[in-house]
Amino acid sequence: MISPNLQEIERSVRALSVEEQLWLLESIARQIRENEYTKDKLADAKNPEEHLEVVSEPKITTEIPPIKNDEFAISEIL
Repeated sequence: MISPNLQEIERSVRALSVEEQLWLLESIARQIRENEYTKDKLADAKNPEEHLEVVSEPKITTEIPPIKNDEFAISEIL
């Protein structure tokens, strides 16, 4: 069952322009990738110091843009 909050968000998204919807979709995808990247790296970390290194790792921001640019290249055409 979909929650009323989620249905309200869906209605709000429909009211956005296509450009705004694409921006939102890309932003959500980027956040999910960053969260998954961090989660995977934290699972590999062996001690709390490594956890801190993973969370503040600059590699996250350098790895995500190439993925985004390739994956969402079609949206640039619109």
